[in-house]
Amino acid sequence: MATTSDIHLGSVIRFNGELCVITEYQHRTPGNLRAFYQAKMKNVKTGKSAEYRFRSGEEVELVRMEYKELQFIYKEGEHLVCMDNETYEQVHIPEELFGENVRFLKEEMIVKVAFEGETPIIGDVPTFVELEVTYTEPGERGNTATNTLKAATLETGAEIQVPLFVNIGEIIKIDTRTSGYCGKVK
Repeated sequence: MATTSDIHLGSVIRFNGELCVITEYQHRTPGNLRAFYQAKMKNVKTGKSAEYRFRSGEEVELVRMEYKELQFIYKEGEHLVCMDNETYEQVHIPEELFGENVRFLKEEMIVKVAFEGETPIIGDVPTFVELEVTYTEPGERGNTATNTLKAATLETGAEIQVPLFVNIGEIIKIDTRTSGYCGKVK
């Protein structure tokens, strides 16, 4: 068993039987009271956030995880079929682990998956992806002076907001954390 001093940002703990990721963590020593740790946690399965105060030295169960980089091959029902590039073993990962960013995944992309033993618990898509614009309204000459945005459909079916000068067939770079346009790819 680990204690509260072993926890840091990004740690995964088992709290009330559920896996939670620590998103904020502070050690506090108020005036004449005992010190405690204030933690904000995000439930891995439900995505709900919670706050809890841990006493100094309180025992917590840290979850040991192993991160693997897998290649996304195809979608099969509610699962994504990914391949381990070292062993060529195919693994079925639940789509819900990637959240709404699964819409930016296309075949042959490398994804990062955290495993607890043999069970996948967290899935991360690449931070930046390059995708082709399959549909958007045509850009007009002279529309580059303002920050006006328009809707664009990408090759994966995802829809994002892009500047007016982006046209069909262009490849653009997208930040998956914000679902925002980063620029054209040359």
